[in-house]
Amino acid sequence: MTARFGHGLVLGKFYPPHAGHHHLVTTAAARCEQLTVLVCAASVESVPLERRVAWMREVHPDVRVVGAVDDIAMDLHDPDVWAAHMAVFRAAVPERVDAVFTSEAYGDELARRFGARHISVDVSRSLHPVSGTAVRKDPVGNWEFLAEPVRAALTRRVVVLGAESTGTTTMARALTERYRARGGIWAGTRCVDEYGREFSERKLAELRAANPGAEWAEVAFASEEFPVIAREQRRREDAAARLGSPVLFCDTDAFATTVWHERYMGGSYPVEPEPAGQHLWLLTDHEGVAFEDDGLREGEELRPWMTERFRAELVRTGRDFRFLTGAHGKRLAEAVAAVDALLGAGWHFTDPLPEKR
Repeated sequence: MTARFGHGLVLGKFYPPHAGHHHLVTTAAARCEQLTVLVCAASVESVPLERRVAWMREVHPDVRVVGAVDDIAMDLHDPDVWAAHMAVFRAAVPERVDAVFTSEAYGDELARRFGARHISVDVSRSLHPVSGTAVRKDPVGNWEFLAEPVRAALTRRVVVLGAESTGTTTMARALTERYRARGGIWAGTRCVDEYGREFSERKLAELRAANPGAEWAEVAFASEEFPVIAREQRRREDAAARLGSPVLFCDTDAFATTVWHERYMGGSYPVEPEPAGQHLWLLTDHEGVAFEDDGLREGEELRPWMTERFRAELVRTGRDFRFLTGAHGKRLAEAVAAVDALLGAGWHFTDPLPEKR
């Protein structure tokens, strides 16, 4: 019969957490009346302690997750270093610990210092062949081992934006299909449609319910509606980033909403825009794209002004963007090259503190 314990402990950097970590926590939780997960982060590391704690709490809502800053380099052969680490651990977890669960060779000594039993879990990493070091080096190659909140944080978000009838939707969907066709993890690449259009369709339908002959030009917007559109656009992006590949394509974003507010309301955005969560913007030129009135468009003459306002705001706010011009094929090739460069730049994690084993 498998022994059960009163209070178990799992500790680690979780930099970032992966399937091996989650298996360790799930295994420990099944054998303990109470389990504490201690997240230890060094100040030099690029993922904040608070974010790692939040990730672990989301994936494991039924266990206690606490965090501690541990800026002591590990030396498994130095008793003084061990004592310093234990002071950090004990301050974060002062309660009695009955069992320590690890997948590490140092688990026996760690458990001894807690006065607890050591339970080894998948030390060979045969169930989940992954490590934090491997994820930091190659997130794409280890994407399958990452939980939804970590994927959402690491996903590269690419926004296509531009004036009316300049091919933003066509481009966003073409890019999505191009990356899906690469197969593997890329087959899950997603595209987030423009929520503002859905919002507009609903406003027009509501107007026509009262006045069947109403046209799009009769629809009136209120300034406070634009932040609502922006928040829902961002919520949908975040939801899609949890479930897709390492790249997410977005047909407009919250930033673009600030320019659309200026276009329809004639004044500045009513609230301070949130910081950018995206990584690359693709601005579609109006030149060479015929204006098509699909029932929700007007103001063809405003397209040059809109294009310049988008460009000016992208420059002013320091966003990384490419200006797509010419025929669709040329635009798509340039967009793919820009996205590949973004992905090729990698994910930059600072090195953790060195360990002497």
